[in-house]
Amino acid sequence: MSMSAFFRALRTSYQSEIDDLTFDSEGRDVLRRRLLEKRSQIAFLSQMIESSPEMVAVVFHGGFHFELPAVMEQVLTLESDEFPDWDSLADAVQLTPWARDLAKLFLKEPQGAWFMTVAAVLEYLYHRAPPHHQDPAQGLPHDGQTTPTGGRHLDHGHDFDADDESHQQHDHEETSAEWLEDQGFDRKD
Repeated sequence: MSMSAFFRALRTSYQSEIDDLTFDSEGRDVLRRRLLEKRSQIAFLSQMIESSPEMVAVVFHGGFHFELPAVMEQVLTLESDEFPDWDSLADAVQLTPWARDLAKLFLKEPQGAWFMTVAAVLEYLYHRAPPHHQDPAQGLPHDGQTTPTGGRHLDHGHDFDADDESHQQHDHEETSAEWLEDQGFDRKD
């Protein structure tokens, strides 16, 4: 996996921030409660989006769904001054309803669009190689129904038909390649 120095530097800090929020001193899983608390502190946190974006980005934990992983793979190779417009990522990154409302608040900030890209990529990286296989929205073990990075979907423990999966992967790759080309990147053949 190719990654810019910018995201390489933030990745571990983001994962550590999630880990710190997950358990209390008695070992109880309190991630959901702590994320709700953080989400109520947006006025304070928005002041840190440039200086410590990884600490603020955790408020979106569990709020992204990645429709075009290849697009995210391309964005994570970019340095912080090379990001595409946040709006141009609309096909690649979907927000849950609560995250969409939260994003509206951050997008009012001068660096809000930049921050949303950082938050999306950090969350993508977290789910690409998670420390534990958990459903980020629930803080519970993953049920196998979906994956945040658009990976293999399971149906009650059985793989979907391999041809369907191969076809879906090809469609995702083609759509991603077209998006990247529209953004000015060279098409990989």
